[in-house]
Amino acid sequence: MAMTDTVTPDLKRLLRALKLGQLTSTLPERLTLARQQKMPHADFLELLLADEVTRRENGSAARRARAAGLDPQMRLETWDPSAAVRYDQQLWNELASLRFAEAGHGALILGPVGVGKTHLATALGHTAVRRRLTVTMARADQLFKKLKAARLDNSTEAEHRRLTAVNVLIIDDFALQPLDETATADFYELIVARHRKNATIVTSNRTPDEWVTLMSDPLLAQSAVDRLASTSHELIVEGESYRRRQRPQLPAT
Repeated sequence: MAMTDTVTPDLKRLLRALKLGQLTSTLPERLTLARQQKMPHADFLELLLADEVTRRENGSAARRARAAGLDPQMRLETWDPSAAVRYDQQLWNELASLRFAEAGHGALILGPVGVGKTHLATALGHTAVRRRLTVTMARADQLFKKLKAARLDNSTEAEHRRLTAVNVLIIDDFALQPLDETATADFYELIVARHRKNATIVTSNRTPDEWVTLMSDPLLAQSAVDRLASTSHELIVEGESYRRRQRPQLPAT
C-alpha cells in the first residue's frame, strides 16, 4: 500500500475535528520516518505533537509580529553578516540576547542612511515577539502623527498608556526632521513613563546631541534624551548603503 494511503479520509476528518488538520501535510513523512526507525508509539506521538506545537508557535509569532508592525523579512536569520558594514559584534550579540530589555534598558542604533539600522532593530523585535514580549514598532513621524490625531477624539491618554506598557517600543528613523511642540512633548512623556521600566529601541542617522537641537522645547528635549541615552546601549553602524548594492544591473552581453 502506498504510504500516502495511510492518511485516510476518516483520519483527516478526525484531525480536523481536533483542530489538528495541519498535521496531514507532514504525517506521511513522519510515518515513513517512524517505520524506518521502528519508533515506539509514544515516541511517534510525541514527534507529531512537537510538530504541531512548533507550527502553532510559529503561526502565533507571525501574527503577533504583524500586529507589532514588524517587517517579516527583517529577521536575524535574514541579516547578511558579510554586508559591507561595520559595528561592534560583541555589543550586537549582547543586544540580540535581549538581556537589556529584561533589565528595562534601551538600545540606540545609529549610523548613516542605508546601513541596515531598521533591519537590526526589526530583528530585535522579532526576537522579542518569540520571547512572548509585547512589541510595537513605528516610524517616528507616523508615531507622532498618530498621537497628534488621538487628540481629536480624546484618546491621547489611552494611546500613551498603551505605548508606555508595551515591553519593547521601537521608534524607527527618529529625528529625520524637526519635532514640533506637540511631538516634543509626546516624546518626553513616553520616555519618562518608560524610563527603567520597559525597553525603547531607537534608530537614527543623527546622534542624541543632535536630537536635542531638533526639538522645539530644549528643556523637555534634554530631559528626555538624557534619560534615554543614560540607560541605553549605543550601537554605531558604519559602512556603505546596502541600497546602492541592490541597484539593478544591466544583463551581461
